[in-house]
Amino acid sequence: MQRSKISMGLSAVSLRDLALVQAVHRLESFAAAARAMHISPSGLSHQIQKVEQALDVVLFERGGRGVLPTASGQRLLAQIDRVLTVAEELEHVARDSTAAFGGELRLGVLSTLGPYLLPHLVEPFPRRFPGARLSLSEGKPRGLLRRLHEGELDAVLAQPAEVPSGISVQPLFFEPYDVLLHHSHPLAGRSSVCLDELDDDAILMAESHGAGSDVEDDERIQDVSLESLAALVALRGGYSLVPSLARERLQSIAKVQLAHVQDAAPGRHISLYWRQASPWLDDLEAFALLLRALVAGLPGLLVEGDDKH
Repeated sequence: MQRSKISMGLSAVSLRDLALVQAVHRLESFAAAARAMHISPSGLSHQIQKVEQALDVVLFERGGRGVLPTASGQRLLAQIDRVLTVAEELEHVARDSTAAFGGELRLGVLSTLGPYLLPHLVEPFPRRFPGARLSLSEGKPRGLLRRLHEGELDAVLAQPAEVPSGISVQPLFFEPYDVLLHHSHPLAGRSSVCLDELDDDAILMAESHGAGSDVEDDERIQDVSLESLAALVALRGGYSLVPSLARERLQSIAKVQLAHVQDAAPGRHISLYWRQASPWLDDLEAFALLLRALVAGLPGLLVEGDDKH
């Protein structure tokens, strides 16, 4: 039997102590970390010193404008993140090794996708994964993928993006954009329009404003919900491009009308992301299959290949 080579000092360090170190690093402030972790500032400082003494290293530079890791601290903080991630996965496995996802799938979804896709999951998810609860978090791609990498989420539904090593990507579907027009727009009332018929008077959501867009006026780029975007079109006039899954909800808003885009419609690709170290790989693969089967039954969406990257 292999004997542990961990020193007595490090053996006295708890996972809670390491989580406190992680919080200071993430928030770059002892005061903010103390509030977030529900501990007094003096208690937090004492526990950080305990970890530093056990590792025989100074983890943070104190003073100045913020709390920054030392060079050696930076290396050790990466290892602390790994220890906490493994500990969290250990807890998941121990919680319920029989239920899918250990009993809970923590899913992050784009805020412009969740309200329109997730209602279709209400019935099929519990049928496919009995005993598992679906916990949802909405947000922006960068924040959701960061939370996935840090272990706060189990999977994320978002557009293709650069991801750190250790993250798997499963392409799911392509969602075309519809044109949302003010009711006084010259093209309003038509069931479909061509993009070259549209003028430059567009109000676009931030995630649709990619490189190469012809829109130059930043005041026309809105980082808001789709309902708020439709309200802006109703107020200011012009038009916007909106994801087709939102059509049913948006067409009920006064003073706007929706039209399909003829020919090659613009749109967005949606993928499912998860950590390669996740203990729920089989469940995540099954969840991807469920989503692709669900999307195949929704009008306008195009199911994409199942090659993982």
